[in-house]
Amino acid sequence: SNYALYSAELLKLDQEIKNRMQEIPKKQRVLITAHDAFGYFGRAYDLEVKGLQGISTASEFGLYDLNKLVNLVIEKNIKSVFVETSVSEKFIQALMSGVKAKGGNVKLGGELYSDALGQEGMAEGTYIGMLKHNVNTIVNSLK
Repeated sequence: SNYALYSAELLKLDQEIKNRMQEIPKKQRVLITAHDAFGYFGRAYDLEVKGLQGISTASEFGLYDLNKLVNLVIEKNIKSVFVETSVSEKFIQALMSGVKAKGGNVKLGGELYSDALGQEGMAEGTYIGMLKHNVNTIVNSLK
């Protein structure tokens, strides 16, 4: 019975996320974070996902990669980029500085949970709470 209840909650959440993503104009559905932890999320909810590091947080990005993302942010007029709770902010700060240096404007959209849940006892400390937090942060910053 617990499985049935939780499955129903997850199906309901999936539909809520699909509905929320529709609030972001199609051309602005680009999620930029420090690494590609959100690929699965992008495929499920029609978001283009770009990361500075790839899937591994141990890999470094190069100047070429940074410049490609800077140009993408400017070209698509992306409003916000995101930091992750488990990755240093310095990579995203470098991207934001690069955009500004080329005359563009991008803000920090907020912090996303990628490789960990939030603190125990908080809504983000559960899988469903973490997803709701991430979705609200993404949608509110990109629409």
